[in-house]
Amino acid sequence: MGQAPRRFRFTPRRRPRLQGLSFNRLLPNLLTMLGLCAGMTAIRFAIEDRWEPAVTLIVVAAFIDGIDGRLARLLQATSRFGAEFDSLSDFLCFGVAPAFILYLWTLHDARGLGFIPCLLFAACMALRLARFNAAIDVPDAPDSVPRPAGFFTGVPAPAGAGLALFPIFASLTLEGWGLEGLAGALRHPIVSAVLLVGIAALLVSTLPTWSFKKVKIPREAVLPLMLGAAAYAALLVAEPWAALAAAGFLYMGMIPFSLHSYRRKMEAARQAQLTEDQPAL
Repeated sequence: MGQAPRRFRFTPRRRPRLQGLSFNRLLPNLLTMLGLCAGMTAIRFAIEDRWEPAVTLIVVAAFIDGIDGRLARLLQATSRFGAEFDSLSDFLCFGVAPAFILYLWTLHDARGLGFIPCLLFAACMALRLARFNAAIDVPDAPDSVPRPAGFFTGVPAPAGAGLALFPIFASLTLEGWGLEGLAGALRHPIVSAVLLVGIAALLVSTLPTWSFKKVKIPREAVLPLMLGAAAYAALLVAEPWAALAAAGFLYMGMIPFSLHSYRRKMEAARQAQLTEDQPAL
């Protein structure tokens, strides 16, 4: 008797899985790359004497810097590489580009002396970012009073860049209003030099400033705050340079209030720690 033919079962060949990172984990780094490109393009526009798109791209880079870290935490895509890449991008966009724009805008008229404030601003920005990265790996002392949450040490990098560009924002506003004389006065090299030196000091200072991440708004202030935000958005559309200049004024005006709030919270934390350390009777 003949043997029955063997039946072969066909099994489809499985494709090997691709090894790599998901797009969700790459998205924050892609945004950081876009911010880096915005800072580089701002320098190019400044070389071409196109001041409006140059400062606009710095504002765009600041907006991207504000969302890429939050997006990374939301997608659980935080990494040491992302933190270092973000700091390098911040140094270019907020340390090098604003100083370079101001140098080409007015400080080159002071010859070699005009470059000194630019170097000082960029160096202080680098020191601030390095201090921020180093603080991530250094835990607080166990016996020290915990710092209140919601505060930066010194002025953050995007805010420092915006304050440095205040003369350009104000000058463009005054030119649009037909006040060329005042706009020319703001373009004097001494104005930008003094401002750059002052902001450089704020960058590396230990002055506490609000981070606005964990600020609690009272219920009765929510509606006025929303109306104020809508009014500012309308001003930003109608008079963008005036809105950006006003934002610089408001931020500088809030620094004394943030210092007062920080001291009050630190005193409350010290009192709470003393109460815990006291032995029970």
